[in-house]
Amino acid sequence: MLTILGFAMIATFLVLIMMKKMSPIAALVLIPALFCVAVGQGAKLGDYVIEGVGTLAPTAAMLMFAIVYFGVMIDVGLFDPVVRGILRFCKADPMRIVIGTAVLAAIVSLDGDGSTTFMITVSAMYPLYKRLKMSLVVMTGVAATANGVMNTLPWGGPTARAATALKLDAADIFVPMIPALAVGLLAVILLACVLGRRERKRLGTLTLDEVLVREPETVLVGAGGGGDRLVKGTASTGGGDAAEDHAADDSGEDFKGLDPDRPTLRPKLYWFNAGLTVALLASMILELMPIPVLFLLGAALALTVNFPHMPDQRARIAAHADNVLNVSGMVFAAAVFTGVLTGTGMVDHMADWLVGAIPDAMGPHMAVVTGVLSLPLTYFMSNDGFYFGVLPVLAEAGAAHGVSSLEIARASLVGQPLHMSSPLVPAVYVLVGMAKVEFGDHTKFTVKWAVLTSLVVLGAGILFGII
Repeated sequence: MLTILGFAMIATFLVLIMMKKMSPIAALVLIPALFCVAVGQGAKLGDYVIEGVGTLAPTAAMLMFAIVYFGVMIDVGLFDPVVRGILRFCKADPMRIVIGTAVLAAIVSLDGDGSTTFMITVSAMYPLYKRLKMSLVVMTGVAATANGVMNTLPWGGPTARAATALKLDAADIFVPMIPALAVGLLAVILLACVLGRRERKRLGTLTLDEVLVREPETVLVGAGGGGDRLVKGTASTGGGDAAEDHAADDSGEDFKGLDPDRPTLRPKLYWFNAGLTVALLASMILELMPIPVLFLLGAALALTVNFPHMPDQRARIAAHADNVLNVSGMVFAAAVFTGVLTGTGMVDHMADWLVGAIPDAMGPHMAVVTGVLSLPLTYFMSNDGFYFGVLPVLAEAGAAHGVSSLEIARASLVGQPLHMSSPLVPAVYVLVGMAKVEFGDHTKFTVKWAVLTSLVVLGAGILFGII
């Protein structure tokens, strides 16, 4: 019964948010509360929620101060050279812009933190998407999928969890997987090309001039020809796919992007800020301190050095308060969902049912089975739940048929491109929040492409004899 109710709870949540019948925060709170009562454990709801909040509190703290830190770094101009380089490559070609999104997200993902990746990627690319009226769900989908492939880095989390759960060396898991993951990254680039060509066909190839950045009231008109011109007025996009371009409609805002003359720039402190960021990321990788503590210290230091006057500090904090509140609120709402899912035992029953449904004849192919199961399980469960709760069971089943734990561990990484769009991943709310995209729209657009990318990684792993 708990198995059925667990799947029903997840399905109800996904259907309601994709149909936009409820906001994600309301759905994350109310649906699990109702199902907790339905399983006869309503009296324990408070305990489950407090336990879930306690588990995710460090993540919420990390996201809060990470948003402030990287928000300040964007304000002071640390990432302007990267943005300018990407913009030079992208020009005003929709296909180049989508490819640039994938490349930028993959590069920034090297720090191992999804929230950082999404903050920098959206800050850099959002102005172009808005200005050219491109579909914002294309940006969020490509960024999330690229980050999902790169999330398998040993310091990204899943590889370390798999190594810990199965008592293996993280390098022995990750290094052999590099060729398959490289194929996955190429698949994301190819996906960006396909989606970019679709956007190019819808909007046409436009031209871009420096005036686009310095004179935000100047916009592009005309679609389809190479002789489009820059004029004062409103861009004309022609038709478009309403289902997938919901997020591309113009809200009427005067979006200026990264203004090269903004008063918050601190060019004289560029190398200090660069050094501080490198030191922060290095400390994260070396695990010198818990990540929330590192971002707390980094945010305090960045504010104090770049904005020594209290009114300026308050202004910077206020400027990023909207993102902080939205993301932290979503994380604590997700704590209700995960708390009920775990506390009632639904997760355990769902995992046991899935493992028990594997036919004995599939025993010798447990690595492939693990790769396939990693898609739904890492989407509907946290990484901790999958790697520490389910993976050891799968590894034990594989060992009985002569399949090594290393193969099982490598296969378990396959589902990460899909996992990064899971409603249980706090970073995805940073992505959709900053991009002003509805989570339901992001889910409907991204899931199919993320599943395809995961299957490409799995196929490459089998082809190369890694899995």
